[in-house]
Amino acid sequence: MNTRQGDDGRGPTTRVLVLEDSDAIRESVVDALADAGHVAEGVVDGTAFEERLAAFRPDLVVLDVMLPGGRDGFELIDVVRGHGDAGIVMLTARDALADRLRGLDAGADDYVLKPFALDELVARVASVLRRRGRLPSAVQVGDLLLDPDAAVASRGGRSLELSATELRLLTYLTEQRGRTVSKAQILRAVWGYDAYDPNLVEVHVSALRRKLEAPGPRLLHTVRGLGYSLRGPA
Repeated sequence: MNTRQGDDGRGPTTRVLVLEDSDAIRESVVDALADAGHVAEGVVDGTAFEERLAAFRPDLVVLDVMLPGGRDGFELIDVVRGHGDAGIVMLTARDALADRLRGLDAGADDYVLKPFALDELVARVASVLRRRGRLPSAVQVGDLLLDPDAAVASRGGRSLELSATELRLLTYLTEQRGRTVSKAQILRAVWGYDAYDPNLVEVHVSALRRKLEAPGPRLLHTVRGLGYSLRGPA
C-alpha cells in the first residue's frame, strides 16, 4: 500500500484512492496526486480496494480496469457507488469504444487510456473533483481570480477576456500554481498532444501573459530552460 499526504499548503485536501496492479504506475500516480495537494493512497487489487474504501472515504477513486483475478474495474464501480458518491476515473489499456462506453454508462466520470501522461491524469482528476463540488471552482493567485466552471477570470477586479484555449491554459496553470511546468506538459494537458510543438505553447502563453499583466505585475513567469510557473507577486 502506498500513501502520500499532499503538502502544498492550499487548504483542505481531497482524498484519492488508486487501484492499479502495476507497482510502478501505482506509485507514480500516488506521488503525482500527492504533489498536486491530494491525500493519495494506492492499493494493488480489488480485495484491498474494498477493504480500504469505507475506512479511507475517498472523494475520488482511480480504477484500473484490467485486474488479476477477482473483480475487474467495471464491477468495482458498483462497489464504489455502494459506499457513497466518490468520483470515478477509469484507467486502462483498453482502447475499444465499447469498453469506454461501458465504463461511462456504469457510472464512471472519466476514462484515461494507457499510456498516459501523469499531468493529464492529475488534471482530469481535478476536473472531476471540481464538477462534483469537492474542489472549489474559483481559484485565487495574487489578485487573479479564476472560476473555470463559470468560464470567467478577473485581475484586480477587472474582467479578462480570454479565448477558450486561453481559459484551458490558465486553468491548468492555476492547478499547477507555484510549480514549474514544461512546454511538453502544457501541450499534453491543454491540447492533448504527444508530439512536441513548443511554438504552439509559446504563442498562447505570450497571448495569455499580455492579458494577465495589463492590469498588474507579472504572475506568469518563464523559468529559463524549464518552462513556466504561475505564482503570486513576491
